[in-house]
Amino acid sequence: MEHLLILFFATFSAAFMATVPPGLLNMNAAKTSVEKGKPNGIIFSLGVSTMIMLQAIIAVYISKYLHKNPDVVEILLKIAVLVFAALAIYFFMAARSSKKKVVKTVNISKRNSFYKGMLLAALNLLTIPYYSGLNIMWNASGWIKFQAWDIVVFVLAVGCGTFSVLYMYTIYFNKLENKTNRFSKNSNYILSALMLVLLTITIYRIFD
Repeated sequence: MEHLLILFFATFSAAFMATVPPGLLNMNAAKTSVEKGKPNGIIFSLGVSTMIMLQAIIAVYISKYLHKNPDVVEILLKIAVLVFAALAIYFFMAARSSKKKVVKTVNISKRNSFYKGMLLAALNLLTIPYYSGLNIMWNASGWIKFQAWDIVVFVLAVGCGTFSVLYMYTIYFNKLENKTNRFSKNSNYILSALMLVLLTITIYRIFD
């Protein structure tokens, strides 16, 4: 039971941080809330979270396959070093930039908010490799064992972490709007630090 709690909060935090920087999904959640009302923004957010949970399930089974094929994992770990290093630099440079980002929004009808949320989330191609990588890291830490309850907790944590951020954008966007640039800058610094931590762990696993 203890490892399930650790798994939930670790995954929740990872999902939360991945959704915090202003982007297509959270800015459209805010736009839907402003134009169509907060309940509609919440419905859109539920659609996004549902799709991301489905992607998290796929990620679990991909990481389970990789876990059973250590030769493949070794190759992927070496690739991950380059990816994490590149992401760390990218987020750091994005944080250093003082330009306010203009995020593209999509017109969303009230009737189709839930399905529009699912569709936009499905277009995010980084979700599956991100959560697949987390699964590999959590498995190495002993937090996930690819059992039924572990998978359920992981997927629920992903959904809750994602929805929490989208809910904040939906409800509090009017208060955050004037602070978006500073908000984005600070979150990018945190993500850059997170990539460095993952980079360090990955290098350690390669040479362990």
